[in-house]
Formats: sequence, C-alpha cells, structure tokens
Amino acid sequence: MVHTVKLSNNKDFPIIGLGTFKAEPGEVLQIVKDAIDVGYRHIDGAMFYENEKEVGAAIRDKIAERKIKREDIFVTSKLWNTYHPPEMVVPTCKRTLADLGLDYVDLYLIHWPHAFKEGDDFIPEDSNGKIIYSKVDYVDTWKAMEECVKLGLTKSIGLSNFNSKQIQRVLDIATIKPVVNQVECHPYLNQKKLINFCKKKNIVVTAYSPFGGPASIAEGNPNAPNPLLDPKIKAIGDKRGKSTAQVILRYLIQCGVVPIPKTVKKSRLAENFECLNFELTSEDMAALDALNTNTRICHKMEIKDHPHFPFNEEY
Repeated sequence: MVHTVKLSNNKDFPIIGLGTFKAEPGEVLQIVKDAIDVGYRHIDGAMFYENEKEVGAAIRDKIAERKIKREDIFVTSKLWNTYHPPEMVVPTCKRTLADLGLDYVDLYLIHWPHAFKEGDDFIPEDSNGKIIYSKVDYVDTWKAMEECVKLGLTKSIGLSNFNSKQIQRVLDIATIKPVVNQVECHPYLNQKKLINFCKKKNIVVTAYSPFGGPASIAEGNPNAPNPLLDPKIKAIGDKRGKSTAQVILRYLIQCGVVPIPKTVKKSRLAENFECLNFELTSEDMAALDALNTNTRICHKMEIKDHPHFPFNEEY
C-alpha cells in the first residue's frame, strides 16, 4: 500500500505521484501502466498537457486487467487558463472526463490564478506575440469549481500556483474549501513559508518539478539550477546508499509535501518510488534546508504584468 495523507475532506491522498507534463503521446500510455505496476496510485495530469486520452486509457487498461480498481487510483486534472469564466468550468471538466474515459477525477485544480482570453487556443497571442489576458477573477472561477463537486465530476477541488494572498481570497468566499495547492518545490525553492501557511489552512502542498532543472534544460535553458547534480545532496545519498533523486523526494515528503516526479523510464519509476523506504535525519534535513535560494525555474515572467500573476508576493 502507498502511504497517504488525509486531505481536509477526509480523502486519502497518496504521498508520491507520477507527473505527466511533457510525457509525449505514444510514451505516456506505457509509463502510466508501468507506474501502476510499480505501485504508484496517484497520477497527476492536466488538459494543458494534451495527453489525457492516453493517461485515461492506461488507467482503464489496468482496471480491466484487475491490477487496480477505480477507487484505488487517485487522478488529478486541472482547469486551464482559457476556461476560467464560471459558465465554462463544468463543461471543461466534463471534457477532461471524456478524454480520460472516467466518470470522475479525484482532484480538480485551477491550474493558474491568471486567466487568458477564452477559447481552445491555450496560449492566445496578439500580433506582437504578447499573451492576451482575460479579466475573469479566480474567485468567480472557484464558485464554478464547487459546482463540479456538487455534480460528482470530482471528489475534491484545489489550486495550483497560488500565493498565500490568493489562497486566502479563495478561502474567504469558499463553501467547499481547497484541499491542495500544487506549486514548484525542490531543494533550491523549498517553499517553507508557503507550506507553513497552507498547513495552518489545512491545505496539502503538492510539489511539481521536485528535481528542479531537467525539464527547463530540455527547454533550452542550460543555466537552470539542477539539484540532481548538487554534490551536497549526493553526499547525503552516498552516506545512505541512496540516489540523489531519492534524497530529494524523501526531503520533500518529510517537509510535509507530496512530490509528483516525472519520468518516462521504468527503472526511474521504481527508484523514485523507493523514497518511501527510508528516512533522513534531522541533520540531513537541516543540510538540505540550507540549500534553499528561492530560485524559481517556472517563473512565467512574460506575464508578470497580469493582475493575478502569483509570483510578485514573497510566498
């Protein structure tokens, strides 16, 4: 059994998941199947990733094989920025369910607090290549997210990439509270202040990009910080016979965070999953805490003038 944490609505949330961002069509089907075989029971996806049909097919295949039951697997999806108007939220969630071939998701998140011009063009741009914004306020979007719960389309709802002030605005108007906030989190951006804020509000933090640099490097950013190459993290792993990746994931779990590492290699899936089988000492944790530089990889500075841009706040 995968270790779980309790969400504020008493649902069980597996403490490690598989991220599916940038998992290409043709490979994501197999990697989700492999992940389930290894023992993963938490799959994180989104409409924006454009691979939910294969993610859903893999889950359904494993249910058909009787490897899992539907209730054994925790599936997350996200509402993209171009579908924030309240009247678009329920239909968009239903589209995701149609793509996945599932009757419900376990968690549906607002992917980002900032809205873009409505429509199926995920990155709408003007003639100068500037992203076109929408004025929709995410607190209005949230009310429609609550409707998704009432209709049985999702068991839980939450946020992604929201800062503390934005979270509080949602809490102030919510009748169904967000149970999760998913953010970038790794040893160079450990998000301690935001995590502590969320804990006080009974919100679990999910960590995307737990290894920091690899995805950004693939995007052509050779200067992106890469904790997997950090000699101090490697030294902690060497001392315990663990890989750097395992140390990073264990660190995040002991910080109270649910990491969702991405890989397309079955051997890496198994390696990452083994972070559940050891503990770091308080000295190890202190050494890893000291690596924090508040270095953000997914910084989105091209939209920093958006009125709901989340990273202008300290946390």
